[in-house]
Amino acid sequence: MHPMLNIAIRAARAAGDLIVREMDRVSDISVDFKGKNDFVTEVDTQAEFTIINIIKNSYPDHAFLCEESGASGDSDFMWIIDPLDGTTNFLHGFPHFAVSIALQHKGHLDQAVIYDPIKQELFTASKGKGAQLNNKKIRVSQQKTLDGALLGTGFPFGDAHSLDEFINSFKSLYPEIAGIRRAGVASLDLAYVACGRLDGFWEYGLKPWDIAAGVLITQEAGGINSEISGGLDYMKSGNIISANPKLMKAILQKIS
Repeated sequence: MHPMLNIAIRAARAAGDLIVREMDRVSDISVDFKGKNDFVTEVDTQAEFTIINIIKNSYPDHAFLCEESGASGDSDFMWIIDPLDGTTNFLHGFPHFAVSIALQHKGHLDQAVIYDPIKQELFTASKGKGAQLNNKKIRVSQQKTLDGALLGTGFPFGDAHSLDEFINSFKSLYPEIAGIRRAGVASLDLAYVACGRLDGFWEYGLKPWDIAAGVLITQEAGGINSEISGGLDYMKSGNIISANPKLMKAILQKIS
């Protein structure tokens, strides 16, 4: 296993343990508002601090792009971190959230970890080495058509234009498929595509820390990622589709 992936796993597990310990006192946790329906808690910031410290102990010169503390440092190596993806779920005691950590080297995703501390499921990937769930190799589903497909999604908020686009995409896909799931954690949605629990996923308006780890994990599991428009700049636009190659074509045809 790559040494940098080992460090990321250690950091993700430490943050996950912290998050689970805090679940029993959710009603006492201080909450701030970054925007409408966009929350940050002391648990988010503590988990992020834990992750950064563990990584810096081994790689003090690396750069960071984090949901809560933003960008710092200047290096060819940049860690992209969401310390608690699914804060709203966490605050409501809904047991579905994750720690997401990715390492980018010279602009290319190289290592990825998504850790669900409730289910103790660890999704990992190293560039060119495949993807794993708890050390077992995973692959995307072989679903070839929308008929019978199960898709994941997320509802955009704070942007009326994105909401209108989402509603239109929902209307175009829904009659063709077996079902749609919306669980509120984009990193896990992507991980579920990687291991075949979801056949595909699409969402508008995500941030790099929401998708960086999931993008590499789905790619290493045989999937592909695309902008909803069909381009490849999804890390910048935040509008993403993830699926196996054959289903991707069918989804793009419907949405566009």
